[in-house]
Amino acid sequence: MTIVTLLTDFGTADSYVAEMKGVLSTYAPQATLVDITHDVLPGDVRAAQYILSRIWMFFPEGTIYVAVVDAGVGTDRRVLGATRFGRYFLAPDNGLLSFLSMNAKFVSLPVLPEAAPTFHGRDVFAPAAGVLATGGSLESLGTAITDPIDLPLPIPTTDGDAVVGEVLYVDRFGTLISNITPTALKPGVSIHVDGVDIGPLRRTFADVASGALVAFTGSGGTVEIAVRDGSAAAKLGVGVGAEVRA
Repeated sequence: MTIVTLLTDFGTADSYVAEMKGVLSTYAPQATLVDITHDVLPGDVRAAQYILSRIWMFFPEGTIYVAVVDAGVGTDRRVLGATRFGRYFLAPDNGLLSFLSMNAKFVSLPVLPEAAPTFHGRDVFAPAAGVLATGGSLESLGTAITDPIDLPLPIPTTDGDAVVGEVLYVDRFGTLISNITPTALKPGVSIHVDGVDIGPLRRTFADVASGALVAFTGSGGTVEIAVRDGSAAAKLGVGVGAEVRA
């Protein structure tokens, strides 16, 4: 049974997600549909890339990932299909799939005249996912390309002895998720966010008092900064792009 995952910025207050699922269920009634999230901030391609790059490996080979965060819908931007790691990815050509790197195989899908110019999620992406879910090949969906838009997430740099990264994502708890891996840090080094000293890396929230800032290795494998029983984003007044230095 094929799994099709959905990641969008559509929210759940309107009919958009249900319309996509209706089309998918018509094309591939046996497919299992999994919602990753529909609460990406409108047009936040970088957040969508971060989330998809974090979760794809937890699903089995053959999974089809549909990611529609697409401020360029209705323009001449391309619709992409890609395959790598034995899985399939469908997304607009706006950098969302940059984490796949150029080792992936990419195709550009046609947008038929009857597709609603403001809703390619339903009229382009969902049918393409349905074809893949019923055994169709990626190559049958479009034309091979070698030049997808490549906007990878930033990586840490060094400044003398310091490692300098940034906040990639802020979760719903106000936790600041950085791009620094703990292996890049010297033992006991103090971590700073936007100039504020957070202290050394700790194991978990319980290592500090309620209301205190804490840095730890998050479940995604990078350094995160939180407030026990609170929000680091609110306490520090920072968000995506804030400097993290150690």
